Amino acid sequence: MIAVVGEALVDLVAEDTAGGYRAVPGGSPANVALTLARLQHPVRLLARLGNDGFGQRIRGHLHANGVDLTWAVSAVEATSLVVATLDDSGQATYQCYLDGTADWQWTTAELPNLSGTGLTALHSGSLALALAPGAAVVEDLFVRERDRGELTLSIDLNLRPSIVPDRVGEQRRVERQVRSAHIVKASEEDLDWLYPDRTVEQVMAEWRAVGVACAVVTRGAAGSCLLAPDGEMYRQSARRGEVVDTVGAGDAFTGGLLAALAGFGALGDQPGARLAAVTPNQWRQGLHQASTIASLTCGRRGADPPVLADVVAALSPGPG
Repeated sequence: MIAVVGEALVDLVAEDTAGGYRAVPGGSPANVALTLARLQHPVRLLARLGNDGFGQRIRGHLHANGVDLTWAVSAVEATSLVVATLDDSGQATYQCYLDGTADWQWTTAELPNLSGTGLTALHSGSLALALAPGAAVVEDLFVRERDRGELTLSIDLNLRPSIVPDRVGEQRRVERQVRSAHIVKASEEDLDWLYPDRTVEQVMAEWRAVGVACAVVTRGAAGSCLLAPDGEMYRQSARRGEVVDTVGAGDAFTGGLLAALAGFGALGDQPGARLAAVTPNQWRQGLHQASTIASLTCGRRGADPPVLADVVAALSPGPG
């Protein structure tokens, strides 16, 4: 089982050009958990879920899709709200209503002891690792688990400059937090904003130098790249398909890659050794699967990753 810790909020996604919006459960960590569950991989979400109408909708949606909510906290605070507005190409921009809401109020007492729970990996990212006061609690959890050495630790930067605009502060935070991770994923957009004076390849090499075993960067229509533990760079072209919107596509990519690595036996104790044992063909397969899942998600409105049968069909070679 993979555990995911972080926000589970509501996205109001533009429904049409007339100004209508649809409420869709979202939040980057919750979307990763949803993707894993739809791929039929056991996943448990550590989230603080409000008791308001939006929170109840999130809980019902995740439960119905097979996400284990045993460790979810029933929070008294309101549910976080994000309004996603789409341009003509389906690219999303976000306006967020987050002050005092449930997702960012973690206390150490609310997080379980992960020792002996049968987990193989822990994933987090985005605002869960950026917004006080809860970010410090989640960061401390990753530090403890890195020291314990029994889980593969994964982080997706998924930066939000419109919410946390302090570039220097974000550089310091990211550089501190990636040291606790074995897998770090970012988008090219993340890195262009965070390090405007560096190339993607330079940043990935810097992460590897401080102990990140696997660095992954998604590049939109240009595909993705992955720096493996042995220093080999793998590149994957983007899968062509209809783009309805890009909401949740990066999260679906992350979930797809984690599911592939789990299938290879690459997650668990001795995480560095496990990731080092992944073969070149498996790295290529993992990137191909993740790219396919992201593309299928772009063909749906909102954060709506595909189920396993859809992925298998998309990955199967055509007739002839």
